[in-house]
Amino acid sequence: MVARSTRHASFKPTHPGELLGSVIIPATGRSKTEIAQLLRVSRQTLYDIIAGRQAVTPTMAVRLGKLFGNGAMLWVRMQSAHDVWLAERDVDISEIPTVKAA
Repeated sequence: MVARSTRHASFKPTHPGELLGSVIIPATGRSKTEIAQLLRVSRQTLYDIIAGRQAVTPTMAVRLGKLFGNGAMLWVRMQSAHDVWLAERDVDISEIPTVKAA
């Protein structure tokens, strides 16, 4: 059985770029420029992800997962959790009913 941590619904999930910029890249001892080169992306793309201005796409998740050896799904799940949390606070669903299968 896998233990799962639970997050209080009011806490915003971390954007994957924050983890990338504050923990993962520094742990490698490499510069952001070098990491961008290894990922085969522009420095600006990497900086935008780290700053949270750009999402981690599935394609970028595959690149990150390969480079850091932690798989694409980690990055996809982090981005998805972040995006859904924001959408739940931004989208007005007050007039959408809930229907059940017959």
